Amino acid sequence: MQKLWRVISLALCLCLLGTATAMAAGYSSVRLKDVAKVQGVRSNQLMGYGLVVGLNGTGDSNKMTQTIQSIGNMMREYGVGFDTSGLKPKNVAAVIVTATLPPFVREGDTIDITVSSMGDAKSIQGGTLLQTPLKAGNGNVYAVAMGAVSTGGFSAGKGNNTAQKNFPTVGTTPNGAIVEHSVEDDDLAPNGVLSWSLTKADFTTANRIAQAINAQYGGIAKAANPGRVDVVVPAYYRSNIVGFISTMEELIVTPDNIAKVVVNERTGTIVMGGDVAVDTIAITQGGITVDIGRNYDVIQPPPFTHGNTVILPQDDVSVNEQKGSSIVLPATANVNDIVGALNSVGATPRDIISILQAIKAAGALHADLELI
Repeated sequence: MQKLWRVISLALCLCLLGTATAMAAGYSSVRLKDVAKVQGVRSNQLMGYGLVVGLNGTGDSNKMTQTIQSIGNMMREYGVGFDTSGLKPKNVAAVIVTATLPPFVREGDTIDITVSSMGDAKSIQGGTLLQTPLKAGNGNVYAVAMGAVSTGGFSAGKGNNTAQKNFPTVGTTPNGAIVEHSVEDDDLAPNGVLSWSLTKADFTTANRIAQAINAQYGGIAKAANPGRVDVVVPAYYRSNIVGFISTMEELIVTPDNIAKVVVNERTGTIVMGGDVAVDTIAITQGGITVDIGRNYDVIQPPPFTHGNTVILPQDDVSVNEQKGSSIVLPATANVNDIVGALNSVGATPRDIISILQAIKAAGALHADLELI
């Protein structure tokens, strides 16, 4: 009995040690669904070319030959043939229609669409999109779009005196497309095996996901590679795959990330992780300011002479050398300590960014330095 209690106590200590280590490293525990998704469950992009009609003289000009040609082709499909050479399509605009086909939609469902002018139309506000097939990357038609276009913006005025709000050449049509074909099948695990695809591939994270699943359901999960974890569906869940995935989504895992420091030079923003390590370094921060100014000396001629007043420019140059601030940090310091120390001596965000780049170049910063 005492031996059993020793084993249990040791297991609890190891669990607490692992939790404390994860907390000390700055990692946070999240749900499985926040770092991975079931492989094959994804959205698809759709696109089509169409015409928006009913515009109040704000459509394409007669310079847009593709709009004129499209109008002629459409009319010929309805048995109306005419000469398009003199056509002025000011009430029509050629547009590109885009949409996202969500996973597991079925025939007859509706999706939102975005309508964007591709010519020189001033506005597509108040127009109506004619029936437009929407194709995926494989060339198949998965939805058909049609309906009134809402831009949420306007353009008023004439010539240089105009006022515009938002972009009147881009609009949306809620539920403007009807799905004609679905992509996925209802069977999520046809062979009794499903896979989790990691949002960000990582060996440690994939292994932790497999361990979390095995701890809950037994040895059914295996990390196939850094980006995928394969799971064998238990026999008692074969008839309830959705319920099985739902319970796995709520499993708590601790993702791992590489040490990284992200720097935005335009805004002076620095974002870093909690596991960034720095070797022992000495930093000296200071600078020289050179001011160049111009004064003017006025030279007057002697009295009762016919001389002229002369103005001579004089350049004044002054050099101000700031006192350099030296900082020595031990190897146990992290980037947070460095930034705090530099702030204490009055370093600007630009100075801090330059110093971090120099530390990385010196090989003392053990993290990826990414500039955006």
